[in-house]
Amino acid sequence: MAPVSRGGVTIWGPRATEVPLTTSNVTIRPLTGAGIDRFLALEGPSYGPPGRDFLATAAENHYRPQWTWVAERDGDVVARAAWWGAPDDEHPIALDWFDLAGTPDRVEVGGELLRVASEHVRTDDGGFPEYHLFLPADWHDRPDARQAVDERTDAAGQAGLRPFVERLRIEWAAASGVPATDDRLTFAPAVDDAELIGVLERVNVGTLDAYARRDIERHGAVAAARTQLEDLGWMPAPREWWRVAYTADNTLVGVITPTRNYQSFVIGYVGVVPEQRGRGYAGGLLAEGTRFLAGQGAERIVADTDTGNRPMAAAFERAGYRVTARRIVMA
Repeated sequence: MAPVSRGGVTIWGPRATEVPLTTSNVTIRPLTGAGIDRFLALEGPSYGPPGRDFLATAAENHYRPQWTWVAERDGDVVARAAWWGAPDDEHPIALDWFDLAGTPDRVEVGGELLRVASEHVRTDDGGFPEYHLFLPADWHDRPDARQAVDERTDAAGQAGLRPFVERLRIEWAAASGVPATDDRLTFAPAVDDAELIGVLERVNVGTLDAYARRDIERHGAVAAARTQLEDLGWMPAPREWWRVAYTADNTLVGVITPTRNYQSFVIGYVGVVPEQRGRGYAGGLLAEGTRFLAGQGAERIVADTDTGNRPMAAAFERAGYRVTARRIVMA
């Protein structure tokens, strides 16, 4: 691996190329030589996933040396970025750890780091991964967090990323108790792909979910439902956990997918078909999913919903879930 230098900046990478550079005396490289623990050398506030141990997660193959980049000046790490993926993934899914030191040109250096890395770090389909900026629940009210958001989103914008959506991280704890079931509903396993795609397509009519709306606009309703199914199927939990809900007369209500990711039990998806909305059924779906995961031993269950999806956020709150963090997504 040979470096390329220009304007006082040295770039290391498998296909190092010259790019317009305005910073000075900076080396940008993946952590394939000095060791991935060099990622921890940056001094300053960290805005990675809350509660995550970087080295322990890297040891589980979620972070890889070729997906972990730093910018260095005079021996100090002045910016860092780490992309995350499943242990068996060939390509990362998202940039979820991006930090800047307190240098005067930190935004410019961070933007350069992401621009250089974007030539080498790609998703399965060849695109640049989304950036997920994890934040405290009250970040809008905290000047330090607002500054961190401004700096990181400005740097990511220099690399071509744009704000997409802000999401709430919502959690249930066993101490809250399992919400009461809805006796109006019956549930059946959601194991047939064609049936589930049809259900998801119906649920997506009038949806407030930013991802579903984007995929429908780009690719159409059926393709958007297939994408949702693929995303849910990526979770390392049995498909047999998922449930389709009906009324007593066998009328479709919606779908709930209790599952788990690589760290936590998760409500992967909850949706009600348009003609059944406004009747409180989302709470019944959440109660079923929560009850099922609690039966699997869950002491904590996490879920996400868009800040703009107020009906769903309210349903989670009524079911005993509480907002614990927020996340800005840039794409």
